[in-house]
Amino acid sequence: MGEPVRPPFWRPDAHDDRKAFLTARGRIKSALRAWFEARGFTETECAILQTAPGGEAHLHAFRTEAVAPNGAASPAYLHTSPELAMKKLLAAGEKRLFEFARVFRNREAGPAHAREFTMLEWYRAQEDYDAVIADTVALIRAAARATGVERFSWRGLDADPFAEIERVSVADAFARHAGIDVLATVSSADETDRDALARACEANGVATTDNDSWSDLFAKALVEKVEPHLGLGRLTVLDAYPAPEAALARLSPDDDRTAERFEVYACGLELANGFGELTDPAEQRARLEKERALKLERYGEDLPIDEDFLDALALVPPSSGVALGFDRLVMLAAGAQRIDQVLWTP
Repeated sequence: MGEPVRPPFWRPDAHDDRKAFLTARGRIKSALRAWFEARGFTETECAILQTAPGGEAHLHAFRTEAVAPNGAASPAYLHTSPELAMKKLLAAGEKRLFEFARVFRNREAGPAHAREFTMLEWYRAQEDYDAVIADTVALIRAAARATGVERFSWRGLDADPFAEIERVSVADAFARHAGIDVLATVSSADETDRDALARACEANGVATTDNDSWSDLFAKALVEKVEPHLGLGRLTVLDAYPAPEAALARLSPDDDRTAERFEVYACGLELANGFGELTDPAEQRARLEKERALKLERYGEDLPIDEDFLDALALVPPSSGVALGFDRLVMLAAGAQRIDQVLWTP
């Protein structure tokens, strides 16, 4: 059975049921904006319509057409993140940026997913990975203070946002909760032992198929075995992702099997995804080409790479950044159980 049918949001009774959550949303947004402004951040408003969407294989952009005055049409996309545009602004010389961005992801819907949602994204130039981890924790706590909530609760789980955080590496989390030595199956970002990971998954109760790639198996074990244990009682920072899952993060200087990528969880729910940013254009091109090929193979979609971004990347200084699901944070801080409860017009 699916989600129960609910009355339209514009029905007065339905709106009354959501009004407290929407009011809390406004308070939280004001508090977080004030937090950034007090620290010298500049708020951006990046274009939503792009000639190339983000490059991750499993993110699906909405496609439209840009029609010139002479009637000539070319493909355009609603961005899945302001990330590439904001990094171009870092190349231009901006140092501290934040944005409450409307973003669009197709194929996403559910209690914690919406096809159109608000992403809070920010960057610090010339500042390290740990600085934006600290930012993320501080912002989550600022949201809780804005509503006066002392504990987050979601689907029977709870977390104290003010308690000392848990910071755990992906390798340690997999060993503890899944019984899998995940780094034993990684030699580098491009060299993995898919069969060894499949055997480890099967031995620990994670179902596999012959078509599963190393990344598919990693995702299955993460979702089934690890994530349910994260953010319980307190916030969890899941740190040092395996290099094949680096996305747009740079590799760790002390172990090239891992990357400077982290995620933050509360009540088993992912709230934020952050990077020590990769600024090597050649390495970034190789990763984007790999993701493009995977998207074509898996979904039959061949999307362009943002060449402008790659050109700009050579000018981006060492930087760190985070994307935080603002609607999810509002859900927890306001006590909602579904994302549609905190969206003005779901």
